[in-house]
Amino acid sequence: MPSNDNNPGQNRQELTYLPVPFPKAPPKPPRLAALRERVREGWNRAWDVDGVLYTMWQDVLRAPEDGPRYMAPWIRAVLMVAGVSFVVLMAKAAGEVVLQALHQILTAVPKVQVGVDTSSGVAAVVDQPVRTYIAQHSAGLAVEGSTVYTLWLLTGITGLVLGYLSRNNGVRAMWTAWGAATVFMVWTTTPEPGRTVAAALAVLAWTFLSAFAMRGLTLRRRVVAGRPAKVTVKPEIHVPVQPPAAEQPPHTGCPFRD
Repeated sequence: MPSNDNNPGQNRQELTYLPVPFPKAPPKPPRLAALRERVREGWNRAWDVDGVLYTMWQDVLRAPEDGPRYMAPWIRAVLMVAGVSFVVLMAKAAGEVVLQALHQILTAVPKVQVGVDTSSGVAAVVDQPVRTYIAQHSAGLAVEGSTVYTLWLLTGITGLVLGYLSRNNGVRAMWTAWGAATVFMVWTTTPEPGRTVAAALAVLAWTFLSAFAMRGLTLRRRVVAGRPAKVTVKPEIHVPVQPPAAEQPPHTGCPFRD
């Protein structure tokens, strides 16, 4: 049989199945390197002569010479925010210290007995009924009766001292309300035989102390010495001047001409 090696068609058919080499795509740069390059370009652009960071740095360097009035607005805004934040933090810290100290004072006071005979003399006529009233009506409160009694004392002392020093109407109103509440507690708690006398002594004591707390208070209207009215004299005298009448054109052909 003849050999098939010399058949050209068969050779061409076999050549069609040979692998054809394709050109390889160039490798892509890694994403991290591309991002790093973009960041470097942005950083260099920001520090150019007209860049954002360069301008801000120049504003910072000129701030001591410009002063608070002429410095860059963004620097003033940053300084104001920093100052307000510092004040808020300091006020918060001071408030926490004051509240903690007040809490320690008020929690140490409950050792004082309320509702029992802990005072003597004339002061006991007012003090004991107040203690008894507070002890009877502070059972359901979140604080103890001794704390309420201490707050009552502090309110009275504050109203007396500040009313004497400041002569403020608000402090005087607080002192008046404190005295009225004290008389009411004395009247309510004191037994029937001595109720009138106890209330009268409370009113007398409160009136005596009001001479200091209400110092300078008068029901008369204050008359302020008349002050001479300020009269502003201006030397200029403006006289309205009418504009001269416009000259009329001669009447040509008038029979009554001069």
